[in-house]
Amino acid sequence: MRIPLPGELGERARDVLAGRVAPVRARDAATVVLLRDAPLEAYLLRRTATMAFAAGAYVFPGGSVDPRDSDHAVAWAGPAPAEWGEILRADEAVSRGLVCAAVRETFEESGVLLAGPDAATVVADTTGDDWEADRLALIGRTLSFAEFLDRRGLVLRSDLLKAWAHWITPEIEPRRYDTRFFVAALPPGQRTRDVGGEADKVAWLSPRSALAGAAAGEVFLLPPTHRTLQEISAFDAIDGVFAAERNISTVQPAAVEVDGQVVLDVSEVSAGIDGPEGSADEKETRP
Repeated sequence: MRIPLPGELGERARDVLAGRVAPVRARDAATVVLLRDAPLEAYLLRRTATMAFAAGAYVFPGGSVDPRDSDHAVAWAGPAPAEWGEILRADEAVSRGLVCAAVRETFEESGVLLAGPDAATVVADTTGDDWEADRLALIGRTLSFAEFLDRRGLVLRSDLLKAWAHWITPEIEPRRYDTRFFVAALPPGQRTRDVGGEADKVAWLSPRSALAGAAAGEVFLLPPTHRTLQEISAFDAIDGVFAAERNISTVQPAAVEVDGQVVLDVSEVSAGIDGPEGSADEKETRP
């Protein structure tokens, strides 16, 4: 897949390719594909038109890792950071930060909390005014996630996440993210709500509906979101998504010049997906 790069972005791409502009460092980030069943749907937010990155795009909840996300004070249940390091191909500190950021950002951007009083339970309702006050404090960075969990006597449930993909923003972009994608099921009793902020619209959409909207020009999807929805559309229920074997390869689209035009090349490489029938190998690459 090749995407034309017009205007300022195309000129920046030429400068980066020519070595006149150095790429910025990609920041560690986490994104969570929040799913619910009957039918299988994903939670999507439309970023406001004023956002500096991906304005107007429909995205999954997520964001950059806060340095405090790697704090050992974060109460933890489920696979340990070292185990996540093997899955994510990252060191223990980075993996701890990525998993914590995934849970924190999901709560900040949807009101859904993947945490509970112990390793076997999960919070049933997060819609009260006190929860909203904590959510806003987390967004404002006046409250760390470790403090939030400690105050409420909760533990992060890392077992509620499944690693899904790894995308890195192209070198030509002025804002770059090294993003791990996770999937998670909406916990029983919890519900999402329109939390505002960086999004001007939220929606539960089946992967096929979102892809159809993108094909019709009604829904703007970035390549990582499009690819992820395409993969999840192969399943009919959350159980199938979580049972799928993942051999995660890093995907990073590259800018190339073709016949005088600069385009973003999203190549196809092996991602190692077992579909619902147990054998459909799909191919994948980098954002």
